[in-house]
Amino acid sequence: MSEPSGLEIRQLRVSFDGFTAVDGVDLDVRPGDLRFLIGPNGAGKTTLVDAVTGLAKATGSVRFGGDELLGRSVHRIARSGIGRTFQTATVFEELTVLQNLDIAAGAGRGVWTMLRRRKDVPGSVAKALETVGLADLADSPAGTLAHGQKQWLEIGMLLVQDVRLLLLDEPVAGMSHDERQATGELLRRISEDRTVVVIEHDMDFMRSFARSVSVLHAGKVLSEGTVAEVQADPKVQEVYLGHAVTEETTEALDATETDDATTTVPEPTDVQPTAAQPTAVQEA
Repeated sequence: MSEPSGLEIRQLRVSFDGFTAVDGVDLDVRPGDLRFLIGPNGAGKTTLVDAVTGLAKATGSVRFGGDELLGRSVHRIARSGIGRTFQTATVFEELTVLQNLDIAAGAGRGVWTMLRRRKDVPGSVAKALETVGLADLADSPAGTLAHGQKQWLEIGMLLVQDVRLLLLDEPVAGMSHDERQATGELLRRISEDRTVVVIEHDMDFMRSFARSVSVLHAGKVLSEGTVAEVQADPKVQEVYLGHAVTEETTEALDATETDDATTTVPEPTDVQPTAAQPTAVQEA
């Protein structure tokens, strides 16, 4: 694994029929960061990721590892070491966990060759199985996995492709508390030698695992910093709570949580593409 590369976005704009979904965004994600993108309904988070991966036409500049991405085709961006997941995990449910990973890693191998059981498991596949915690389920059909495990498998399908920038769209949506915790620990491990950007509405998950946070609102970056810095920003409090938080209610963003419940922000209305596969971005 090479050194992680950073993401640099300058004056990014995306418009649909006169509506500007992303409006002049500047964003720097340093190499090895675990960056969370949060924001209320229609903030432009998913559309921003669509632009980075070539699924939405945009103007401005998006550079990863020093290379300009805007103007490249979807498959060329994927070959640059960029992969993403969507809100619903998509795996080959009739195939085993091992076969899913083997197919994702199978550049240069024929389909039937990949579907046959091999005597030896490739090193990259074995490592991904251990990293995502599915080694004991390698021979299980993917369709039998729990919801959280399917998400982990999808992440593993990116890892075997040596993706250096992972863009994950709500990876813990619908997970149990234990699955969310395990996923957060997985993202921490992955970001040790990769750059990870997470679109998220689960505020408890964000507070627990984000190294840095960017808040989007109305297609613009509203605030950036650590979790504590963002939560203390009056502009963020205004957007989330409708008013700036006074000193005695500084903890208001946490107050709605119960022991087992999680505070969430309404589902985004960003334009979302339909993907045939969840692995590194694929050309339609």
